[in-house]
Parts: sequence; C-alpha cells; structure tokens
Amino acid sequence: MEAQTTFKRYEVKYILTRKQRDLLIKAMEGHLALDQYGRHTIRNIYFDTDSYRLVRTSMEKPLYKEKLRVRSYQKATGDSTVFVELKKKFESVVYKRRLALPHRMAMDALEAGRPLPTDSQIAREIEAFRAFYGERLKPAMLLCYEREAYAPVDGTDFRLTLDENIRWRTHDIDLAGSAMGAAILPPDAVLMELKSPGGYPLWMVKFLSENRIYKTSFSKYGTAYQQMMEKQENQGGMRYA
Repeated sequence: MEAQTTFKRYEVKYILTRKQRDLLIKAMEGHLALDQYGRHTIRNIYFDTDSYRLVRTSMEKPLYKEKLRVRSYQKATGDSTVFVELKKKFESVVYKRRLALPHRMAMDALEAGRPLPTDSQIAREIEAFRAFYGERLKPAMLLCYEREAYAPVDGTDFRLTLDENIRWRTHDIDLAGSAMGAAILPPDAVLMELKSPGGYPLWMVKFLSENRIYKTSFSKYGTAYQQMMEKQENQGGMRYA
C-alpha cells in the first residue's frame, strides 16, 4: 500500500546571503540538527496546462491557490519512490497531501492522463484536482536545488530548510535525468523557509531581528516561469526549452 502524508502549517520564506547563512548555522547550535538526509538534491516536476494556467493564477496572489508536482529526493530510477504532491495554500496556511509511489508507475499515469494506480482519500483529492482543470495537465517544468533540512533537537514541530542553487528547465523533464538548469537566484543567495504550525522559537525571532532579515513573497515555480517568459520575449516569442 502506498504511503500517505498530510501537512498543515505556515510556511514563511526569507532570502539570505551566504554570510547570513553562516551566522544562522551558528545560531542554530543546540536548537536544530540536520536531518538524516544531510545535504541532498531535490528534483520537482511541476504539472500545468499548455497555457500555464496554474502558475499564472498563483502569481495573481489569490486567497486560495494550488499546485501539483512530483518530487524525488534523489535521481529517480524506475521503481524508486517519488511523491505525488497536491499543495494548497489558503490565507497563508499551507495544506499538503502527498502519496509515495514508484516513480515510473506515478509518471506513466500522470503523463497519460490516467487515474493514479491507487484508491485512497488523498488519491481521490488529486484526481478531483486533475478533473477540475479539464485540460490535460502535463509536465511543464523541472526544478532542482540543493537542500539542507533541519529539525528541533527537542522534538517540537518546527522545521527550517535552506535551498541553494535553485535551477529550472522546460526540456528533458525527467526525475531520472540530470539536475542541470538555469539559475533563478544570484550565486550568493540562499532561500530559507520556516515551517511551523504556529509561532517561532524565541532564538529564531532574535536572530531574524538582530540580522534585519525580513520575510519575502517568493515562488520557485513562479520566478522560473517569469524567467521563461523573459527568455521567450528575447528570442522573438519562441517557446523556450
């Protein structure tokens, strides 16, 4: 049976310099520890319509938005585990539903427009999402980045992730392929995400205040889409790939 996971939490993003990242690592000592995966490369395939309806709607900043992606925490093989994720955001609260399925089994169903090979509450939510948009959703973009994920040493429900070298491409959209692509942030930039069901620990509040680090509205997929459109314009309207 496939594994199912449900998340409900606030996710707030910050852009750090590498110097600020180094200060953060020191501030985290005794509070957060790197998870069991260490530093690893995440690969995401975002699904969208031919007109990029999902990302364009998201960029309009509605109260409610949603996306569908498939994620792998390593270079995928035919039978390796990937996660089909339905991510929703309503009034700053993030709700994520995900299924763990074999890579090829998941992609074969999604790419062919067939139902997922499982019957569960989360699978039904994903199928309802696909049916709602009517048009066949297809792999629209590959996004990759190096991630370090940290969790509290006291076991509380607070998470911190650091993403570097975020890159994208619209050709060879395959979790089993390379992780190459165009960068969406300057080399000195690090994306930090704080994930919590409520407030932050006092030490984190102090760190943000002392270093004058402020939250930002940032979407990896949205930023990559904007870059894609700029490249199309520079190439005379041709579709970028």
